Amino acid sequence: MQSRHRILCTREFQVSIADSVHKLLKDQIEQLGLSGFYSVQQAKIIGANGTEFIFAGLHHNITSIKSMEGVTRCWVEEAETCAELSWSILVPTIRAEGSEIWVSFNPREKTDPTYRRFVESPPPGALVVQLNWQDNEWFPLELSMEKDYAYSVDPEAASWVWGGECRRMSNAQVLRGRCVVEPFEIDPKWDGPYQGADFGFAADPSTLVRCYVAGRVLYISHESYGIGIELDNLPALYDEIPGARKLTTRADNSRPETISHLCRHGYPEFRACEKGAGSVEDGVEYLRSFERIVIHQRCKHVEEESRLWSFKQNSAGDVLPDLIDKHNHCWDAIRYALEPLVKTLAGAGILAYAKQQLSEAAAKKKPEGEVRKTHI
Repeated sequence: MQSRHRILCTREFQVSIADSVHKLLKDQIEQLGLSGFYSVQQAKIIGANGTEFIFAGLHHNITSIKSMEGVTRCWVEEAETCAELSWSILVPTIRAEGSEIWVSFNPREKTDPTYRRFVESPPPGALVVQLNWQDNEWFPLELSMEKDYAYSVDPEAASWVWGGECRRMSNAQVLRGRCVVEPFEIDPKWDGPYQGADFGFAADPSTLVRCYVAGRVLYISHESYGIGIELDNLPALYDEIPGARKLTTRADNSRPETISHLCRHGYPEFRACEKGAGSVEDGVEYLRSFERIVIHQRCKHVEEESRLWSFKQNSAGDVLPDLIDKHNHCWDAIRYALEPLVKTLAGAGILAYAKQQLSEAAAKKKPEGEVRKTHI
């Protein structure tokens, strides 16, 4: 409002305006009583003094962004996913006199281009600030409960999710190297939707997750997630996913009273999984058999668990075949959702074949002369 600016709001992936910070800015304008100054349009926001907010994704629009003129402020949100190519083109593009680039992100690995560029080796004149939940005077009770739960079950993982620390990739990660976070549009040709739920116990989270299968690619499209959710409030939590009541939902069979309650309160298609001996192992191997698991960017907890869900390790660091019972609530819901497919493949012996292929592939990666050991 004080001076005219051309402000580019961007991120690595933006399929539609709904993926951008457009709504966030719109809400802030209304809360601050500035609706008389700013005109909120479908894809732009224009100020009475000519200030202009424009929205674009880097990955698919880097050439057009390269040709933009007069950008005085560039805000890159969720910048942890930005590729080095995007940075190498974007940074020289913002060259108007007095222009600035604002970068906001949650650190992942130290090897990520954004972390290396702006934290490990920040450019001259950069202002680097680490902000955490302690700095948020409006930190809500719901998030405080989620934070406390995370620190109670795994302090090291919580230091990444809540403390802003980087997390190293580990060979013990169940889904190591398979998961990517990308926006996507649901293709009607995909197999699905499949929907699964995991019920929280005491402080454990309750989850509902929707997914699709396209060949050897698994797509995770929606999630709902809440900690300390009372039984009466479960339907409202699950209603966060559009159309959730209309789909068959498979859930943990150890909570028949919860399934019965949901069926009586608007979720008639809730069903108990059959489970049984070896069902967990088969479900895990089915997930590991996908070449790619694409997680929509709105599924924040699925993404977190994809990095934290791990096998046990002994004191020597060897990966063991047993799962750590942490960071698996979303993935348990996904396993339940896909149970019919897992049972079909297990019955046909395909999962056993997949295990053999994974074992042989791991053995081939070992350097010559090294003892070949594979943990499934």
